[in-house]
Amino acid sequence: MSRKCELTGKGVQSGNNVSHANNKTKRRFLPNLCDVTLISDALGQRFRLRVSAHALRSVEHRGGLDAFLMKASENELSMRARLLRRQIAKKTAEAA
Repeated sequence: MSRKCELTGKGVQSGNNVSHANNKTKRRFLPNLCDVTLISDALGQRFRLRVSAHALRSVEHRGGLDAFLMKASENELSMRARLLRRQIAKKTAEAA
């Protein structure tokens, strides 16, 4: 399983540990990923996703999973999230 957020695309970054003597060694900065269950209002289902804590705050701020996915661009979403986005768009188009 890759260390990448399914909603925002946030992934692993690399950098250096810098000691007091200014020695530099490579290190990795891992994203704060959480396994969460988010509910889609349009589909009426629950979905388990692996998202960063920052993405979880963004989902809540935008008003839920459906609003977040409809506002997000396709290229930063994972394949599962893209499929969810298309299903939500289809369901809302049918309802309208």
